[in-house]
Formats: sequence, C-alpha cells, structure tokens
Amino acid sequence: MKALQVRHGGVSLNETPRPELSGEALIRVMCSGICSTDLEIVRGYAGFEGTIGHEFVGVVEASDERPELIGKRVVGEINAGCGNCVLCLSGDTRHCPGRTVLGIKGRDGAHAEFLRLPAVNLLPVPESVTDDEAVFVEPLAAALGISQRVQIGLDTDVAVVGDGRLGLLCAFAMSTLTKHTSLVGKHSSKMNTAARYDIETFDASKIADLESRFDVVIEASGSESGFATALDLVRPRGTIVLKSTFSGKPVWEAWRVVVDEISVVGSRCGRFEPAITLLESKRFDLTSLISEEFAFGDALAAMEKAASRGVMKVLLKK
Repeated sequence: MKALQVRHGGVSLNETPRPELSGEALIRVMCSGICSTDLEIVRGYAGFEGTIGHEFVGVVEASDERPELIGKRVVGEINAGCGNCVLCLSGDTRHCPGRTVLGIKGRDGAHAEFLRLPAVNLLPVPESVTDDEAVFVEPLAAALGISQRVQIGLDTDVAVVGDGRLGLLCAFAMSTLTKHTSLVGKHSSKMNTAARYDIETFDASKIADLESRFDVVIEASGSESGFATALDLVRPRGTIVLKSTFSGKPVWEAWRVVVDEISVVGSRCGRFEPAITLLESKRFDLTSLISEEFAFGDALAAMEKAASRGVMKVLLKK
C-alpha cells in the first residue's frame, strides 16, 4: 500500500506493507485530514518517524473482536493503551505510560490506504454524517475536551487566540458551553466564519481594551506570540489553556503567571462521542473549513498546500 511517511527529517509517499492485524482491526481509510501536528512532526515534533496522520474516516475490513463493525464506516480514538495499567482499566488510555498514538507515537497513522487500531477504539459514523464531516471528529473532540480540563459555565468569559483550523474549532466548541465566546485573530475571512455563529471577534492588533478581561483564554495559534497575547487577555487568577503542539521551545514571561496567579493548563485529546453528537446536530458547517481536497497520490502537494499561509483544512481522499 501507499503511505505518507516521515523519515530522517523528510516526508515522502512510499510503498509499504499493509498492516498486519495482530489482534487489532484493519481499516481501509477513505478520507484523512492534514493538521498542524502533522506539519510539526515533519519539523521534528515528538521525534516520530513512520506514517503520519490521525484524523480519518474509514471502513472496517477485518475485526475479530468486533465483527459487527466489518463493512461499517468508523472513526477511531487515536490513543491505544497497554490495557493493563490503572488508567487503561479505568477506561482512559490517553495518558497510559505505554500508549501508542496514531501517527504521532509508536504507531503508523492515517495518511495511508490502510491502518490498524484496537477495535475498542472504533466508533461507528452515523449515516447523517458525511465523510467530509466525520474527518473532523478527532479535532472537534480535542476542542470539546477543553471542558474536561477547565470548568466552563454559561457565564464564563472565554477567549480563543488564533483563527486557524484549531482556533475556530475551539471557538465553536466553547460557544456550545458559554454565552460569552470571543475569537482573537488576524484574518477577517476566518473571523467572519466565527461571526456567523454569534462568536464575537477581535483583531489581534487591537486588543488593548480587552486586557485582563477573560476568565479562560485558549491559546490555539501555535505561535510564541499567541501565548504572550493570552497573558495579556487573561484576568488575574484566570486560566490559560494550551492547545497547540509545535516543535519549538517558546520563551514566555513566567513572572506574570506568578504575580497574577494564573493557572496554565494543557489540553490534548477529547472523547469522540460528544463530537459525533455535535456533528449530527448540524449546528456548525465544518465543511466550510475545508480549503482543498487532494487525491492520495498527490499527498506531497497536499502537505505543501496545508503548510501555506491562510490555508484551512486540507483533505486526502483515497
């Protein structure tokens, strides 16, 4: 099969053996989404080598553990735990010390014609959810997962820094939880997308009047300047949520966190079921975030496109 792989600091489309089952389910990938984490892995994030990609929708080709899924469209939780530790036994593999992560850590990913995952990780896709929508389940789940790390109430004043793919999804997710969601960005066209859903938007160059206003600020820009902006926006004793994964080592003013007693919280993956439910509701048109679709044979061109300034979601169709 063909697979988009990172090797020795470069990315290439290679012929590679189809995954062996090894007790897991085999999924034929129909569509996968290129995200910022994929681009950062190419730059060295996580030290991963192998097939990248973790946003996908596919059809189950084989599954001994859950044969009822064969022939069904599915999405898959990306963390595969050891199955024996306290976390795994509690039903949460996201922080299992021995976990593998699809296309990120110790496990080949979704930018391939086939992938394998434990059957327990798979969730059926409702008929009402299209492939182009289903590919957003993983990043939307990550956005909704913020509420598992920070309490968001109806009156919580939330700002999202960054109007890219992740920032918009975070703004959408937060707007389902609080009446006060704002998006701080640099691109009018992207902020207009958020404004259609009654999300207040602000230009990042004109935020002086917003300083020290927000209870929770979500940094989703993937830039060092984004964290500085978050520090400006959060109120004393407020919370900054870090959503971005990137390969650099940012410099930030730690003294401000101490003086204003700010909580800094990391947020990575979220549960898929709430994301699927939200997609079923059709509350947001996430397909409007798709910039372009590429045939899988043009995966390298797709990666180049995804890395271009201003581009939103790029999909690979198998």
